[in-house]
Amino acid sequence: MHFSKLPIIVFAFLVLTACSTPAPTEVPLLTSAPQAVAPEPTNSAENPPTAVPPTRSAPTAQPEPTITRAPATALTSEPTATATLSPTPTPTLAPTPTPTATATPVPTPTEPPTPTLAPTATAVPTPVPVQPPTARPPATSTPAPTVEAPTNAWRGITLAEEHRCSPYDSGDYPYSPSVEPRIVAQIGGIYGPYTGTWFETIRETDIEHIVARSEAHDSGLCAATAAVRSQFASDLLNLTLASPSVNRHQKSDHDAAEWLPALNQCWYVDRIVQVRQQYGLTIDPAEAQAIDQVFARCTSSELVIVAPGGAVAVSPTPPPASDGDALALYDDNGNGRITCSEARAHGIAPVHRGHPAYQYMRDADADGVVCE
Repeated sequence: MHFSKLPIIVFAFLVLTACSTPAPTEVPLLTSAPQAVAPEPTNSAENPPTAVPPTRSAPTAQPEPTITRAPATALTSEPTATATLSPTPTPTLAPTPTPTATATPVPTPTEPPTPTLAPTATAVPTPVPVQPPTARPPATSTPAPTVEAPTNAWRGITLAEEHRCSPYDSGDYPYSPSVEPRIVAQIGGIYGPYTGTWFETIRETDIEHIVARSEAHDSGLCAATAAVRSQFASDLLNLTLASPSVNRHQKSDHDAAEWLPALNQCWYVDRIVQVRQQYGLTIDPAEAQAIDQVFARCTSSELVIVAPGGAVAVSPTPPPASDGDALALYDDNGNGRITCSEARAHGIAPVHRGHPAYQYMRDADADGVVCE
């Protein structure tokens, strides 16, 4: 019967201990109390009643109120029970230190150092002793060999490419239709020297300029006066007759390098030379070469006329005058000079620079034209 109250005493002890323990540890005390208390006594052989010390029997005889104080005394007198029944401290987990991310410094790229070139040693020139100048005799200048300037003259005519220095207009080279009877009289009939054709009337022919007006314009007359152009257009030395088909569609404004007649080629190129000399016209190298080729096979430059019956007659035509025989041809009074009266009498006025007679005449205004 004494052992039946032991659990109550233990329970009261535990309650008092729980009341004196802070609130947070109350739960562990209740859970751990059964482990600290010895198992309830039984009448079995494994737990005999003599196991309890005899000193604990006195408190059980005390009245009920003293039971509550007894545990206090028991606590002081039995340290073993206190140590056993003390609550197991709940281990407090230490806060795991949060690793602080430390920024790893990124290395700043640095440019490699520029290699410093070692200064190049500059060679110090060795001073050379300056010798005083030696007096030298003055150099004798040797005259350069004289080189004759190439001539650009051909048969007394300037060789040059065609050049149109002003616009061409056929109206600047007028001639009168009344000149046609004079052409017929000069030839001896209505005859076409290019083809050897006879015509019934002059209505069947065209007035043909041997050196075309546009050709003369591009050979120097583009800078001539209106009087000189008109004189050129009406000069019998440069006029003949031709059928319209030959004049307009075959010869047209071609020069000797571009067109030659079927008949009277020698007479034709000879007239070209005379006209260009007369008016100081230039000639391009191609035409000069073509004319030389014609002259190479000519025995005469006279006009060949084919008679209506087929007979061939020759009309004498004087060859181009040379510098040596200009006086013999045009100096009528034999004084060694050629006047404008003599030039007009021979039909060579106006006389241009380049004509064989020009050097024997006086050009007062030095414009290259005499007796204009």
